[in-house]
Amino acid sequence: MQPDGPRALNSADAACGGILECATSGTSGSPKYIRRSHLSWIASFEVNARLFEVSPEDTYAVLGALSHSLSLYGVLEAGHVGADVCMLAGLRPDRQLGQLNERSVTMLYATPTQLESLIAAGPEFRLARIRRVLVGGGAFRPALAEKCHGLFPHATLTPFYGASETSFITMADDQRPAGSVGKAYPGVEIAIRSNRGQATHELGEIWVRSPYLFCGYADPVASDTRDQDGFVTVGEFGRMDDDGNLFIAGRKSRMVTISDQNVFPDEIENFLAAHYAAGQLAVVSVPDAKRGHSLAVVATAGNGKAALETAMKRCRKAHGAHRTPRHVFFVESLPQLASGKPDYVQITAWLEDQL
Repeated sequence: MQPDGPRALNSADAACGGILECATSGTSGSPKYIRRSHLSWIASFEVNARLFEVSPEDTYAVLGALSHSLSLYGVLEAGHVGADVCMLAGLRPDRQLGQLNERSVTMLYATPTQLESLIAAGPEFRLARIRRVLVGGGAFRPALAEKCHGLFPHATLTPFYGASETSFITMADDQRPAGSVGKAYPGVEIAIRSNRGQATHELGEIWVRSPYLFCGYADPVASDTRDQDGFVTVGEFGRMDDDGNLFIAGRKSRMVTISDQNVFPDEIENFLAAHYAAGQLAVVSVPDAKRGHSLAVVATAGNGKAALETAMKRCRKAHGAHRTPRHVFFVESLPQLASGKPDYVQITAWLEDQL
């Protein structure tokens, strides 16, 4: 799927049951086009149908463009199970709310940023028919979960972690420990490996083996993505506890060195957001002549200054001063990609003009 619609692939690519193309989110750079077999997604369609008791009586909805994998996945899953589907990309959040209600949607695929936009557009709105919200494409923080319970009073919230290249890796429920993205999705094997490629119980690179992996890139190729012995990594780092709960630190491509220590901006962003309910925020790195890099936080809701200061104090206590952002900015809204994720490239470019 290209932004302007689908395009045909060479018949030779159909050797593994047919091939489709879709874009990655492009969170930290230009989107990459990946190829995956039809069978890789069909396998997870059938898992979800069992897990969520999906039937042709359901109505799905997606909020983003079909050129990105989360929305495309939701549409194709609906088609596979014979359910109706509502595609709402391009509509204002208030009109999306109206369509979700009018079309009696029961299953919703969305990113955290898209959910924030829906809630801001209709704080008093209630979508009582939605029974499950599947949340991917970013960290699903406790403050947002509380807001979602108001908008979707009868829905089960199901955050999942994955990537365009891997599809599902973990799925979470209400029993997950704080900060975790849950346990392995059915059929997924997760390995945490050190820089030397050895299994580790400490922070390491996340490797995944499953029936849901992609076939490769169409263009361009992601340098952090590697495969070995049936496992694939996209350069994400994390750790796993003894119960199999996965905790994400962040992407290798976004890792920076501050005062000779490796720091993941994603990890700090997730920590701050868990303690800041006044709005959205993003954490990025900026050059620092003394320390190599430092972190900056850009947040929405100008009246949330005191709340963010409290979150920053907790961050210093938990992670230390050098991992806590040195620069703080408030904006009306955060730039977003078409996929519904924060546009870190645009945020970083804006910061360069402020500092």
